[in-house]
Amino acid sequence: MAIKPLSPKQLYRDIPAGQFRFRSSAGLQEPDAVLGQDRALEALEFGLSVRQSGYNLFVLGPPASGRHTIVQQFLQGRASGEQAPDDWVYVHNFQTPHMPNAIRLPHGRAAALRDDMHRFVEEVSVVLPTVFESDEYRSRREAIDTEFKEKQEKAFGAIGEEAQKRGLALVRTPAGLALAPVHDDEVMPPEQFRKLPDLVRKRIEEDIQDLQGQLQATVQQLPDWDRERRRQLRELNREITLATVSRLITQLKQTYGDIEEVGAYLDAVQRDVIDHADSFLQISAAEHGEAAAPGVPPVLAQALAAQRGQAEHQADSPFRRYQVNVMVGDGGSGQAPVVTEDAPSYPNLVGRIEHMAEMGALLTDFTLIKPGALHRANGGYLVLDAVRLLQQPYAWDGLKRALRAQAITIESPGQMLSLVATISLQPEPIPLDVKVVLIGDQQLYYMLCRLDPDFGSLFKVAAEFEPDLTVSRGGVQQFARLLASVARHRGLRGLAPDGMARATEQAIRLAGDMDKISLQIGHLGDLLTEADYWAERNGTELIGREEVQQAIDAHERRSDRIPGRMQQAIENDTVLVDTDGSAVGQINGLAVLSLGNFAFGKPSRITARVR
Repeated sequence: MAIKPLSPKQLYRDIPAGQFRFRSSAGLQEPDAVLGQDRALEALEFGLSVRQSGYNLFVLGPPASGRHTIVQQFLQGRASGEQAPDDWVYVHNFQTPHMPNAIRLPHGRAAALRDDMHRFVEEVSVVLPTVFESDEYRSRREAIDTEFKEKQEKAFGAIGEEAQKRGLALVRTPAGLALAPVHDDEVMPPEQFRKLPDLVRKRIEEDIQDLQGQLQATVQQLPDWDRERRRQLRELNREITLATVSRLITQLKQTYGDIEEVGAYLDAVQRDVIDHADSFLQISAAEHGEAAAPGVPPVLAQALAAQRGQAEHQADSPFRRYQVNVMVGDGGSGQAPVVTEDAPSYPNLVGRIEHMAEMGALLTDFTLIKPGALHRANGGYLVLDAVRLLQQPYAWDGLKRALRAQAITIESPGQMLSLVATISLQPEPIPLDVKVVLIGDQQLYYMLCRLDPDFGSLFKVAAEFEPDLTVSRGGVQQFARLLASVARHRGLRGLAPDGMARATEQAIRLAGDMDKISLQIGHLGDLLTEADYWAERNGTELIGREEVQQAIDAHERRSDRIPGRMQQAIENDTVLVDTDGSAVGQINGLAVLSLGNFAFGKPSRITARVR
């Protein structure tokens, strides 16, 4: 069979400019649908519609095929018709502080609860000191103190009267109260006491010993009396605080009474405020530069706070425990979220727990819990680049663990590996309902299928993008609208008909098949961007055939150093390739090499030898 040479028409498809009925592509409408990706769109629709666990998606296809843009547009279209998810907040766990509680709220109410609790703290810190400075509270407190003093004076007064009858006096010494003999209404000096007759001295000593026992018994009762006095003061403080705080808590319950978890949290807040009312009084005194209220134990860290706003941000401030940490719901568009995480590290995915340095130690609390992409995408869609995800330590394992458990558990890698001994938290896990869309190439998809046993059970739907489109008249017209859309979105000039024809010809050449048009929109967008540069240099209003050709030639010029050296080697007979005549067992072959985005042919001599 004779070998026939190929004609230029068999190697290059010419696109007539006359088939484009426009002056400028800027007036073309957007494409009716995503070109050539029916199979991928069906897979996306199926995977996103199945709400069972494990039906996450892996979008695979060649680079620069527009996968990210198409997936984003598809997800945004679905999300716009779906309801916004519930909000989530972390609050202080008053029983187990290192295990903060997670509370679910209807959409849009998390930020309101946070602001209401902030106002609650402000009101309590203003109202409580005012109540404790009122005349009613002072009189009731003085009554308790007076009762204690009267009981104390009565007990010691009885001992003093008995001592006076026996010629003794109750005196105060550096060591405490003591009994001493009296002569002429003055305490008898020791020298004079020793000169007394033995019988008199012995009687006085017996009286002193007798009264000393009564005095000792009374002194031993003082701590009990003082304990009772402090108990009555605490009960008074609790009564006053409860009357003040319950009104504010009742107002909050009226607002959030339909949320059971918030009601239980507000009850815990009320109990804690009553138990720690002294902290509010101490902060108030520090703000005004005053001494602490009577009976309030000084707290050094709080007394150093000049303003309540500063105290709220201190690690040991009593105000921090009443804050609300919004994880999901601080604003939003009112629809299901579509989140793209460009840096999918482990903390950026599952969240992190930050720490503050206090006196050389690292401290933390629930207000320092920060959300990750899974929190922001909860109830919606999360888009991740597969290569970037796998490049981050522990990120892939963290994502799989969250998808398997259907919950977000925040834990630092250092704690998981027991590398740090810093006191940290164990936040309550938040239930997870999200569709994850990974975007990668075919090689990575099949590698994960083969090497990771969890991959197939978590990403059950593959949406594969086609690299090209079949050439037809309708297909070329739709492709022209696609190129016009790319130029419009990049802010470029419109294409003239001959420029559109040349760009389409180059897309066919990129496909490597005369019957296909490449859909590598990224590369074609770069071609239009460079052609727009040459149009500006040439001073033309539209991108024509000349400008597209200049962009192609300039790209080849920048990339053909190695092909040029190979051609020189052939011309210099360093590499022998015969182009005429014939030889037995010898032919010329052409290998296509790719360096980056540039492909070229390399001629080679192929020789067969038989022995």
